This record gives sequence, C-alpha cells and structure tokens, in this order.
Amino acid sequence: MKYIEVTFTMDDTGIFRDMLVDTLGNEGPFESFVETADGLKAYVQQAQYDPRWIEATVQAFPVPLSYKAEEMEDRDWNAEWEKSHEAVLVRADDGATVYVRAPFHPHRTDVDYEVIIEPKMSFGTAHHPTTYMMISYVAELPVAGKRVLDMGCGTAVLGILAKMRGAAYVEGIDVDEWAWRNAQENAATNNVELSLRLGDASLLADSTFDIIIANINRNILLADMQRYAAALAAGGTLLLSGFYGADEGMLIAKANEFGMTLAGKKNRDGWSALQLKKSE
Repeated sequence: MKYIEVTFTMDDTGIFRDMLVDTLGNEGPFESFVETADGLKAYVQQAQYDPRWIEATVQAFPVPLSYKAEEMEDRDWNAEWEKSHEAVLVRADDGATVYVRAPFHPHRTDVDYEVIIEPKMSFGTAHHPTTYMMISYVAELPVAGKRVLDMGCGTAVLGILAKMRGAAYVEGIDVDEWAWRNAQENAATNNVELSLRLGDASLLADSTFDIIIANINRNILLADMQRYAAALAAGGTLLLSGFYGADEGMLIAKANEFGMTLAGKKNRDGWSALQLKKSE
C-alpha cells in the first residue's frame, strides 16, 4: 500500500498543530501524524490523496501554512508505527490509573486498569488530549451496572474501559468501517463483550443509555445533541470532547436547550471535555 507524506510548516505551532491534526484526521482521510519542530508530517493513502482538498484546507487555516507532498516507498507501515508508538498512563482526578498499551508493549501490574489497543495508525490510543480526558472521566465516574454508549467509538478504548469497570451493557457506534472492525478486534483482545454497530447517530432512535460518551468534533456534537438527549435516561450523564476550550460555551448552550446542564469539565493542552447531566 502506497502512502503520501505531506509535510506542513507553520510559524506558530502551539494549539494550531493540534488543530491541524484534528482537521486532517477528522474531516480528511489522513491516518497518522508525526510532530516536527516547526509543524507536522501527515500520512494518507495514495488513493485517498486529494491535492485540491489540501490546498483548500491550507487556505482556510487560521495561521499561514506551507506544505509539500511526497510519495513514500512501499514498506511495512505497522512495523514503522510500532517503532515510535508509546504506551500511555492516564491518571484520573480520583487517583485511578489506566494504562493504554499496544500488544507489543510490556504488561504492567501496578495499575488499576490495563487496556490493550492495536494502534494501526489510528486515533483513540490515549495520546490525544481529548482521549486522555475521556479515559479519565470513564475511570472515575460510577459506571457499574450502567448502560453505556461510546458514540464515534474509534478503537473502542472508552467502551472497553467502561466494560472493565462493570458496565452492564456497552454499545459502540462508528461511521467508519475500518474503525468498526478495529473496535471488534480490540474488544476481543481485551476479553470484553461490546455491541458494536456501523453507522451514525440515527441508530439511536430506539435506544436509552445511562451514560453517553461522544469524543468526536464540535460540529457533529452540535448537530447530534438532540439525539443524544433523547437517548439519555433521566438523570443520565453525557460526556463530550473533541473540541477546543473556546468552543465550550456553544456546546453547553446547545445541551441546555435539551434539558442538560454542566456538571463538570476538564481542560488539557487547549482541548476541553464536558460532563453534562440530564434533568430527572
């Protein structure tokens, strides 16, 4: 499988590098990223590379970007990924520890929970601040005996952790078939039973959950807020992430429209996660 390497250069990295990763990975077809001193290297399958989309993204970006694209030679990309992929230790606010590792990392016995995720150049391995914060929430909130939805589940790391913590039922939904299959593989690796479905929030029409987890992006969260509220049981908890701190206000306001109020929030490296509660 051939890949295109696109090297992006910017004068101001900071939060803008994360913003670019978010755009390329969530709105575009890019699969993996490597930070550089002055920007980012991003990788996309040659068949999915669209230079017109790249140019439009660069022109619309809030800070000046330059880029160059180069075809990469064929190689074992998973082996290359393993060389630089590191395990992540998440510490929740209550002290709980969650160790997220790949199958090729050593096992640890000094943590509360260990989740094995096959990365395959994917999001959802706890490296991104939004995933880290959501793992922290799932690790510290009472989930035992609850019905949990992992919306936009990706690798299913959040659903797997919820099941490890005693959730009675965990459902994961993702619109991407590759992510759906990867979630199935990870659930089997961790010996947990998840109900995994391929699709979007329209699948929630006849469902009810005590906890809904949605780590996606601002626009999708806003568009699907009403569906989340309808599927959330009275007194239930909605956990949202995938957006910047500056976007908190509009998400809270949208949640308020559907009977949900702010119960807590986390911030990490400019990104935000919200805990919302539905009225009884």
